[in-house]
Order: sequence, then structure tokens, then C-alpha cells
Amino acid sequence: MLTTLERQLDRIVLRPARKCELGACCSVGGTASGEGPIEQVRSFWDLDAATYDNSASHNPRTALELAAWAGELRRLLPPPPARVLDVGTGTGFLALLLAKQGYQMSALDLSPAMLARLQEKAAGAGLEVKTFQGDAAEPPLDGFDAVVERHLLWTLPDPAAALAAWDRCAPQGRLVLLESLWGGTAGPGQRLRRHGHESLRRLRKEAPDHHGWYDESVRAQLPLSDGATPEQLVFLVESTAWGAARVVRLRDVEWAARRSMPSVLDRALGVTPRFAVAAR
Repeated sequence: MLTTLERQLDRIVLRPARKCELGACCSVGGTASGEGPIEQVRSFWDLDAATYDNSASHNPRTALELAAWAGELRRLLPPPPARVLDVGTGTGFLALLLAKQGYQMSALDLSPAMLARLQEKAAGAGLEVKTFQGDAAEPPLDGFDAVVERHLLWTLPDPAAALAAWDRCAPQGRLVLLESLWGGTAGPGQRLRRHGHESLRRLRKEAPDHHGWYDESVRAQLPLSDGATPEQLVFLVESTAWGAARVVRLRDVEWAARRSMPSVLDRALGVTPRFAVAAR
């Protein structure tokens, strides 16, 4: 008999792999009249690219947060100069951070404007990142040593197919999924924390992280659109050729993010629990 978790993931893991309909880098989105799903997603992120880095959650900037992320990534990845693919890179937070540590970085994203912003930042920092514009389920088959993603899987119409594609481009490499508890995976305490932070942002008249949301018809095509628990992601990874997975709580990243918050009230509310699921 299937467990509750297996029933929840049955339509992700057990159905035949198919081509991704929406593409690589949707985190939230909007729709455009007369456009198909993939064009809607690309149009949204092309528009969002100009302000995406204004959000501290998208683009941590303090020296403490950058050091915490660098330390966690060095624990999870093979040592530099390993060849790493950052899937759904956006404006390149992970790609640039890893390139600075000496990794040979490639970055894949659906949005040309996001990639243009990444390239602008790389040039300003004197870093080299090879970029690819396209679908998360169609990565360059370059024999990478590792594949990383951050908050991408929930945006994909077929997460299992994407994981299988990433295995093909890193057949001997490592997988690192960087995720957090949000949406339907968050407990009552996390939901109260989120509402508290949103209230503080409104009081400060801060702009939201994104300029819109996906239409429900688009979200309905994303099986993980309400988030995924660590248990679900372990089950998903282990259903693919990646094999046995392990979970690491990103406590240093949480601690650094909390210390970097703008007020005592923000710090009292705390941060969303963050974790990594790694394989090989």
C-alpha cells in the first residue's frame, strides 16, 4: 500500500518523463495575454530581472551571509576547481559566489534578461561564468562535477524529469538542492513568522520581492507549487538515478540571515528554516 508521501509524489515520480512546459527559472510569476506558458514565464522574469536583486532573500549582500553561504557550499560540493552547473541561476547569486571561490561555473536560466544581469555582475567582479539560456530539463551535457539549484524545483512541471536530465549532464557528479520550508510545508509557527515579516515590510513601505504572481492555470501545472518538505525531496531524489540522498540543515546560513535583518523585530521573528538535499 502506498504511504501518504508516496501518494502525494506519485504523479511526479511515477509518470513518464516529458519535456518541461514552463522552463527553468520560475519562482513566482505573471501571465501575459496571448502567450503560452513558457513565454509567460520568460516574459515575467525578463521584466523582474531589473529589481530581482533588491530582495535580500534573492541576493544576500552582507559579508556575514556571503561567508556563511560559502562555508556551507564548500561542505556540500567537491573542492574547486570542480565544474559546477547552477540551474535556474536567475541573476547568479550562487554562480558568482562559487566562481569567486575558484569553481568553473556554468549557469542555466530561461530568462535572457536574468542572464544579462548575471553577466553584467560577473564582468564588474572580474569573474568568469559561462551562461546558457534555456529549459531546466535540457541542460548542456558537459560532464559536470556537480549540479546545484536554489528554490527552483517547485517551479517545474516535471521535477523528476529535470533531476534525470541533471544526472545525465553530471553522471559521476554531485547534486545539491538548496531549499526551505514555505507555503504548505510551513507549520503554524512559520506561517506566523511570514505574516509578521510581511506586516513589517508593509509598515516600512518596502516593495515586494516580485512584481506579480503566476495565474492559477499556470500554478496548476506545477506539482510542487506549494513547496516541498525535506522528506518529499529525499523521496523524489532517491526515485531517480541520483540514488541515496542526505539532508543538511543550513544553520549557519539561517544564523547569518537573522543577524543581518534590519531591526530587532525582524530578528525576533526569525528566519525560514533552510536545508540542503544532496546526493553522491
